[in-house]
Amino acid sequence: MKASEIREKNAAELSALLLELRRKQFNMRMQAGSGQPPRSSDIRETRKDIARIKTIMKQKSGA
Repeated sequence: MKASEIREKNAAELSALLLELRRKQFNMRMQAGSGQPPRSSDIRETRKDIARIKTIMKQKSGA
């Protein structure tokens, strides 16, 4: 997901998207724990998307 797409969303949408990505990350961790690891690129992409959303949320709250 691109930062420009994230910046267009309001605070409620960002919170919902963050929750969804955290659940996805949790499910991938559980999948890896059960012996069926997901693609490492998916894990990395999800982690970076979470960081992007948190950064933009912080920028919007401070500005």
